[in-house]
Amino acid sequence: MEDSAVDCFRQYLRIKTVQPKPDYYGAIEFLQKIVTDIGLEHHIIQVDAERPILVATWIGKEPSLPSILLNSHTDVVPVYADQWKYDPFEAIKEEGRIYGRGTQDMKCVTIQYLKAIQRLKEKGIQTKRTIHLTFMPDEEVGGVLGMQAFLKSNEWKKLNVGFALDEGLANPTEKFTVFYGERMPWWVKVTCPGNPGHGSRFIEGTAAEKLHLVIGKFLDFRQQEKSRLEASPNLTLGDVTTVNLTKIEGGVQVNVVPLELTAYFDIRVTPTTDLDEMEKQIYEWCKEAGSDVQLEFLQILKDQTLTSTEPGNVWWDAFSSACQAQKMEIQCEIFPAATDSRFLREVGLPALGFSPINQTPILLHDHNEFLDESVFLRGIDIYETIIPSLANA
Repeated sequence: MEDSAVDCFRQYLRIKTVQPKPDYYGAIEFLQKIVTDIGLEHHIIQVDAERPILVATWIGKEPSLPSILLNSHTDVVPVYADQWKYDPFEAIKEEGRIYGRGTQDMKCVTIQYLKAIQRLKEKGIQTKRTIHLTFMPDEEVGGVLGMQAFLKSNEWKKLNVGFALDEGLANPTEKFTVFYGERMPWWVKVTCPGNPGHGSRFIEGTAAEKLHLVIGKFLDFRQQEKSRLEASPNLTLGDVTTVNLTKIEGGVQVNVVPLELTAYFDIRVTPTTDLDEMEKQIYEWCKEAGSDVQLEFLQILKDQTLTSTEPGNVWWDAFSSACQAQKMEIQCEIFPAATDSRFLREVGLPALGFSPINQTPILLHDHNEFLDESVFLRGIDIYETIIPSLANA
């Protein structure tokens, strides 16, 4: 007999909420049934017609107090199915390992929240603060039509949230990682015009020459940050800025020197950076390649808010004491990528990124993503301690 929570988790994994065409309504219908069985108030919010948001609520004894938000997202990233050991949407279990897209990112956390609250309610526990669970769309494509849009709605204001938990990452060691901030995604488009002509000639001022200079500047900086990370054992990936060339466009055919070439860079800026200086530096790199080189920021976030992890902070004390009660060793880091937490912190809400996954390789967005059922089940125990600790703070 399989544990009912594991069975529920595997059922959720089989719902294909994979970008770019996630079955959001299938997921919401599935989750609605669970929250109904648990006895939570709930409703669907349509900030966008194709992207339903489910909000479930457990009313506290003092509902006028700022509430606790448990956030998770319903969508998952695409797969290269031929690279997987098993069908990524069948939730196959082998020797305790559950394979499937979303096992770590982050369908596990969704079910762990719900099962922990179910246990608490079955024990007759009622917390001081109200707890809201939000099940968000579109996190994997930036969250603009998901969390960011939701935070601008009247429905968000009604929730009166004081603190939020969102997703984190697995930790391959015995420790559990907690994220108190995030790097900011800067997506840059650089367009280099140049003199065209026949591919057999030495044409001066070509788009390729300018693009070569631009790429060199970006990748030199990339190497500097990589060397800085490797030189210091005290730094994690979130403490440095990464740069990656992700796409190049241009040209009409092999024997024609192009009129224009375009490069795209994905930059993740650590929040300790001087952002104005960083932006200025990027413009200077492009200017050095040519006065006609055009720079466009497709996305540039500049919120450097960090959530306090200092003793004496009411939320951190509640969270960390619950972890201690579960005999968990935690390590605090800046999240190297981006989650919905960045939007929450941007509106002034303290938020921690945390997934109760240890002794597990980090496989989000990777082939053969898996989670061991023992780690999954322990995560429910962990949330069963953390949730009331926060809601009674």
